[in-house]
Amino acid sequence: MTDSGSTVPRRQLGRHLRDLRLQAGMTMPEAARLIERGQTTLQRLETGQTNRIRLLDIRELCAVYDAEEVVTEGLLGLAQQASGKCWWHEYGKLIPEDFDVYVGLEAAARRLTSYAPDVVLGLLQTPGYARVLARDVFPTDTDDEINRRVQLKLRRQRAITRKRRPIELKIVLLECALRRVVGDARTMSAQLKHLADVSTLPNVSLRILPHSAGIPLGDPIGLFTIVDFDVDKKGEPIEPSVVYLENFTGDLYLESPHHVQRYHVAHDAIWRRALDETASRSLLRQIAREYGGDQQVRRRPI
Repeated sequence: MTDSGSTVPRRQLGRHLRDLRLQAGMTMPEAARLIERGQTTLQRLETGQTNRIRLLDIRELCAVYDAEEVVTEGLLGLAQQASGKCWWHEYGKLIPEDFDVYVGLEAAARRLTSYAPDVVLGLLQTPGYARVLARDVFPTDTDDEINRRVQLKLRRQRAITRKRRPIELKIVLLECALRRVVGDARTMSAQLKHLADVSTLPNVSLRILPHSAGIPLGDPIGLFTIVDFDVDKKGEPIEPSVVYLENFTGDLYLESPHHVQRYHVAHDAIWRRALDETASRSLLRQIAREYGGDQQVRRRPI
């Protein structure tokens, strides 16, 4: 594995290894000694700066940290995937489906810039809305497993509501996401009221792209999120920005500055055509009232 490959798998691998070590209550010298490697080697692994990753080291570290099997498999998969500035993570290939790669990036972000045309972004979903979606995606899961998935999503949301350095969120929702019924009218009314309330947070900028705005880019575009990170004392990003594209069979991560810039330009175009924040909030509350006054609305396929 060389530095010419994607940095996303290496950075995510490093984050997980560091978290596992800290959860195990070990210092870096202690962990390095247990796997008979140098401290520098472990440090480079944890910071995603290593030129070569030995799968044996990952297995031994996971064993030392008493990592769960799905975590071990996920980290081994990350260690094997870094081939180019675009990384396609196919669900179930090398990395288990229940090992969420994107969550680690999101947790480390300083700013998220997103466009969601069909569904409310996970960071902004209510428990009721999230539960309906989870049940559709995982129809064979038990109620306990569905509740676990919903609770995980709710824990992620703390990143935008915490008092200390909350993540900055700039998002555009297509009006379609407000009109498409997930669950029932009661669920939708609660979801839209929640969106209106969250949009008042100082770190959240939320706009609605109405149907009347047409197609700002000339071509339809799907869900995407640009993940930006903190900067160092010199004003340089501590990690390169990433564009996250969620797909049905896997996720695509784009790191090329050219690709990142193109998505920023695309988001800017959509942002300009959307309603401003005040008008967007008013529309959310208006549609929420419409749902609240029509409790007979039944769920439609999503």
